[in-house]
Parts: sequence; structure tokens; C-alpha cells
Amino acid sequence: MHKEQFNQLSSSKILVTGGAGFIGSNLCEKLLELGANVICLDNFSTGKRENLFAVINNPNFTLIEGDIRNLETCAKASKGVNYILHQAALGSVPRSLKDPITTNEVNVSGFLNMLVAARDAKVKRFVYAASSSTYGDSENLPKVEDVIGKPLSPYAITKYVNELYADIFKSAYDLDTIGLRYFNVFGRKQDPNGAYAAVIPKFVIQLMRHESPVINGDGTYSRDFTYIDNVIQMNLLAITSENKEAVNQVYNTAVGDRTNLLELTTLLKEYLSKYDPEIAEVDIKHGPNRAGDIPHSLASIEKAQTLLGYEPEFEIKKGLKEAVDWYWKNLK
Repeated sequence: MHKEQFNQLSSSKILVTGGAGFIGSNLCEKLLELGANVICLDNFSTGKRENLFAVINNPNFTLIEGDIRNLETCAKASKGVNYILHQAALGSVPRSLKDPITTNEVNVSGFLNMLVAARDAKVKRFVYAASSSTYGDSENLPKVEDVIGKPLSPYAITKYVNELYADIFKSAYDLDTIGLRYFNVFGRKQDPNGAYAAVIPKFVIQLMRHESPVINGDGTYSRDFTYIDNVIQMNLLAITSENKEAVNQVYNTAVGDRTNLLELTTLLKEYLSKYDPEIAEVDIKHGPNRAGDIPHSLASIEKAQTLLGYEPEFEIKKGLKEAVDWYWKNLK
């Protein structure tokens, strides 16, 4: 699927910011597999060196250790580059509520630095990680790209500002951009540890240890959980699409289906108990709802299907099975 289209990336020079992170490192691996020359820019504040073990000795891979808050570093990393996949950001709604200033410095000032660097390096296309948090308090379901609400966290504000800046850089400087609004991405190499770990890896590691996962609220909050390979496909489509209408847009990057937290934990217990039957007996606990959380998230993927030719290959069950297998083999 799209194989011929993606093969055109062979010998392209592509910068992946945040390339040692969960999504970024998976993108680096895929791009190298396609024959691209890959530059990874990361300051390792949330990215991990072990995420790069598979690529670090590849002759087509270059690591630049640096921070997007430094314009000179961004300019150096962008020099001679054809495409930029900008993944570097400080994620997490709770982190942004605790420390809005650093979140803004990285996600807004750092983003602006990268746009300026991309403009000055005359890159062909700047593709960036946007966020479903931009929908804010909009109650519309499914979420459609041109109907958003009021942001509910500092993080959400920063990701919306990214979209506004990208728009201006097209109209003012003719820099082609595409924003990908990620919906609850999960899969191999996603960190299960730390205060801001995402729900799937966190619950997986707790169940593997026979610890009770704590669901925020009654478990009926639902999300459009999106497997990493769907996200990789969207990034590749975004940099290779030759449809002029597809550029300078934002797209939901999701499956177009939702799963609530009770259903999610049931599936995780089922898939993990294949390895360890005792996991089926682990109790689930409930805590208070989390500040800044939206109750339900479900994406319309029609725009991406129509303009980019997106065809998600992994629905929730298929993706969870892959993820659980990876965690069991790599973290047990």
C-alpha cells in the first residue's frame, strides 16, 4: 500500500525533530528502511537513547544532540534538508498544568524556531505533530477538522498556536506545511514509566507486575486509540502527497473508532493473560477524573482518506495485540 509513493523518499534528506522519542524513533526507522538520509534532532529530555539503538550505526543516520529552543541548532539541523517531520514537543496535559512556562517555551517558541529554520533552509515541506487536544470543549462527535472548541489546558493552547503559526508561514513566506492532529497514539517503544506515561503502556506494565491500574473516573471516558503504524503512514503520506489540495491543511490522525477505558483494560488483561494467566485476576481501581480531560474523543478520518489516501491498517484490537507482544518481549 502506497509503496511506490513512499519509495520516492529514497535518498531524500529528512530531519526528524524529537527523533529519539516514541513516535520520532519509529519514524526514523521507517525512513531509513525506505532509503532516506535521516537527521535526528533531540535533547533527550523525554526521548531515550535506547530508542535509537536500531539506527545509531546506520551510515544514513545522523544524530544532532540539541534543543529546538535554540535557533542556531534548528538552523544547523535543517541545512540541506528536503523535508522536516517535527515531532519534538513537551506532551501531556497534566505536565502543562503543572509547568505551563516550559511547555510554552518548547511547544511555541521551539516550534517557531523550527518554522524559521525550515523557511530559511527552503525545505519542500514541513510536517508537524498537532494534537486532538485542539478540539477543546467542542462536544461534536466525531471531531471534524474545521470545528474546534476552546482549549482546556496550556498544552492544548500551544498545539493550536502551532497551527496558527503554520498557516501564517504559508501565507507570509510560502512554506508548505501539514499538521497531523494525533489522537492517543500507542505502540512499541512508548515509555510505560514516569509521572506522565500514557495510559496504555502504563496499564500494561502495571498488569505485568500484577498491580491494579487506576482508571480516572468511572471508565466510560473514551478515546480514539491509534496504533503507531497508522501514524507513520500519515507522516509518510503528508511528505509525499502530490495533491496540491492536500497541502497546508491539518488532518486528524486516528482510526475513526473509540474505546472506553473499561473496554481497554478488559482487552489488555485478555491479551496479557495469554502470557501470564494470573493477570486475568488483577483488579481495576478507580480514581477521580483528571483536570483538563475531555470525556470523549472520536475522529472523523474522512478528510485524510479523501485528500491523502489514508487507509489505517490497525484498528484497536490488532494494534493492542502488537503492542502487548512488544512490551512482553522487551520489558519482561
